[in-house]
Amino acid sequence: MIRGAVFFDVDGTLVPRTSSSAHLAALLGHGDLNREIEDAYGAGTLSGNDAATMDARGWARRTPAEAYGFLESLPLLDGIAETVRWCRSRDLVPVLATLAWDVVGTELCRRFAFDRASGPRLEVIDGRYTGAVAEHFDELSKRDFALAAAAELGLDPAHCAAVGDGRSDVPLFGAVGYAIALNATPAARAAAHTTVDATDLRAVLPPLSVWLDTIRS
Repeated sequence: MIRGAVFFDVDGTLVPRTSSSAHLAALLGHGDLNREIEDAYGAGTLSGNDAATMDARGWARRTPAEAYGFLESLPLLDGIAETVRWCRSRDLVPVLATLAWDVVGTELCRRFAFDRASGPRLEVIDGRYTGAVAEHFDELSKRDFALAAAAELGLDPAHCAAVGDGRSDVPLFGAVGYAIALNATPAARAAAHTTVDATDLRAVLPPLSVWLDTIRS
């Protein structure tokens, strides 16, 4: 029996103080450009689609195998595996709702057993990235992905929670029954039901436990 779902953001949430795209861009050789892109997106002067288009150019001629290799050194918050196990032991489906590139979600699902992941998709032709975006994905897409996943799981959005930190999480926070702002920006904090500041993802378990009791009743 599925009681609910918990949607976790990646960049700034599971990946603390930075983003998977910044980590990958540094290794791909366009770290300075990526910092400009992320600063503009965070300030609201660049759309998510435009940010993805600009960042994707730095991937041209690289391979998915290289990307997975780069992700081995991705900095991650402590406690992810334990938090996923906690969710599953309580019949909560752990899902990645993120704007990180598809390769990031795929790797984190493999590593930690998240149920599925969202995200923009890089174009691959003949086994190499072309430098183009095959499928765009923005903050509204993130919300819609979560609502579609909830429907597929037979869940009311009120029986879903979200954990995130920034601008892209705000629409999702407004669509689910419970939202936790983790190490978050002022905008995300204002949109959330509660806030947590921590270096271990397990810090969200006490508020999730209280919320879970409310949806059981």
